[in-house]
Amino acid sequence: MTIFLLIIHTIVCLFLIFIVLIQSSKGAEMGAAFGGSSQTLFGSRGAATFLSKLTTIAAVVFMVTSLLLAVVSTRSGSIIKKTAPVEQKSQPRPFQNIPQGPVQAPQQAPAQAPQPQPGK
Repeated sequence: MTIFLLIIHTIVCLFLIFIVLIQSSKGAEMGAAFGGSSQTLFGSRGAATFLSKLTTIAAVVFMVTSLLLAVVSTRSGSIIKKTAPVEQKSQPRPFQNIPQGPVQAPQQAPAQAPQPQPGK
């Protein structure tokens, strides 16, 4: 389903680009309006041309396929949940023998002061 939608989406995208590029630009008409042309600057142009209707249809199909691709991709779930966990090899850990509790200093006997020797 996703591949089919992606193919349709790509075809519509390329078609929309082509349709927009072959249409005449409105910038030339706007510039001609300042030179005394009979066309209105921002008013209605009359009936919509075949290319403008085709552009509208292609844009609607593009938006619908975009939304459908978004919905399908979120419902498929996470890629992390789909992949099986890799078995970890049991390797010795370098710090495996370190005690986990609080470290205590070794108990030492209190140092005794040297006893003076009698006779010296």
